[in-house]
Amino acid sequence: MAIPGASPAASHPGLGEPSSWVTRWAHLVRPGGRVLDLACGGGRHARWFAQRGHTVLGVDRDAQAVAALPAGVAGRQADLEQGDWPLAGEAPFDAIVVTNYLHRPLWPHLLGALAPGGVLIYETFASGNETVGRPSNPDFLLRPGELLEAVHGHLRVVGYEDGLLQVPKTAFVQRLCAVRETAREQGAAGPPRYPLPA
Repeated sequence: MAIPGASPAASHPGLGEPSSWVTRWAHLVRPGGRVLDLACGGGRHARWFAQRGHTVLGVDRDAQAVAALPAGVAGRQADLEQGDWPLAGEAPFDAIVVTNYLHRPLWPHLLGALAPGGVLIYETFASGNETVGRPSNPDFLLRPGELLEAVHGHLRVVGYEDGLLQVPKTAFVQRLCAVRETAREQGAAGPPRYPLPA
């Protein structure tokens, strides 16, 4: 049960902390690289990456959330579901982080905004979530294998999960970490080596 007037993080302990999926794969992001936290909300991932020396841009449609982003994080208010892609003309990003958000028409833009060697870290709700809570609308739930399909032929998948989480709240999710390989990696004699967390 939500506490009236409390933030989602206060209502669900652990939601103010960065996702363990994001922190698990962050070592693949170029040191000091540019990070896009898309649909950043309260900025938990933007803050975490900024504290590690990354240049971070947080984008959200909620102007109050963007205004409240911590020092050291650039913010941009934009409705990601109406109008043109708001980041057209931006330099490519070394990492794009998306959590708890799904708008399928953005996928080509995300792939196009990722620099060579860049990392896409994505985690959001999946089919089955309608049995445990919200969101329950299938428009906001990934179909089985849908994240894999979205990056197929564009990025190299280094991590993928599809299942039920219990913490910070019970939810069905899909999670993906994928890399845009550089020309050097694609032409290398051996396979590229992406260190996997223990």
